[in-house]
Amino acid sequence: MRATADRPVVYRTRGRGHGPITRLMSPSDLGEQLKPFVFLDIFDANMSEMTAAGVVHPHSGIATVTVITEGDVHYDDPEAGQGYIEYGGVEWMRAGGGVWHGKELSSGRSERVRGFQLWLALPSELELAQVESQYIEASAMHHVGPAHVIIGTHEGVTSPVKAPVGTTYLLVTLAPGERWTYTPPADHTVGWLALSHGSLVGTVTGSAGEMLVLAEGEDVVELVGGADGATFVLGSAIPHPHDLHLGYYSVHATAEGLVTGERNIELLREKLEGLGDRRRASGATPIYRG
Repeated sequence: MRATADRPVVYRTRGRGHGPITRLMSPSDLGEQLKPFVFLDIFDANMSEMTAAGVVHPHSGIATVTVITEGDVHYDDPEAGQGYIEYGGVEWMRAGGGVWHGKELSSGRSERVRGFQLWLALPSELELAQVESQYIEASAMHHVGPAHVIIGTHEGVTSPVKAPVGTTYLLVTLAPGERWTYTPPADHTVGWLALSHGSLVGTVTGSAGEMLVLAEGEDVVELVGGADGATFVLGSAIPHPHDLHLGYYSVHATAEGLVTGERNIELLREKLEGLGDRRRASGATPIYRG
């Protein structure tokens, strides 16, 4: 068993805001250091307004992970059915060889919604894989104490999300003064967290809106909720072994994969334009997988 040790914060950021969305990490900055975690947005918005302002756009080579920390959103997909994603639930999409999306989630039962969208760089064997998406409601997810297991395994509990091995992503809420210790799996030397609500006190300090990068290593992380508690996401992983090959909407493990992914995206665009308006009665536009 690994001994408890301080795992210092080596970098912190509040990112760059654009309206209701703040970019905390991009593939060209922190994503290069924290891969397979390559992109992180925190959003706090009226969902109807955010959906109206958004556009359908492409991706390849990555997976996207959306979690909600306050409020809920509605999903409406011909293959997955309809329902609500709220705290503890997740939308997972493996873009793989190419996909167009951006409006598959619409306004839910709450006026406002707050949460995170994360991108994961896929391993080379999956960077051009078939598109796969999951909408998993909170009731079908698993948790250990205050930690909902969004991706991977934590303390013997495994998420139903079909993510590549070697990555753990948790959604955690601590009460005021509550102490929680995270022991990363073996070889998970990449680590970070980002706060949605409240604050952390003690060895690791932070407040809502901050992303904290932890020192490289496998030491445990001790976290304590501040006076108003804390809600945050935490990621740990085995480092991604490939250089990042960046397109405008794509991140690939190989240069060849990027060329193929972007070619696939263009072919999908031509097909998508011929389909016209694909909006459903709920206001959602389903992911286009081709």
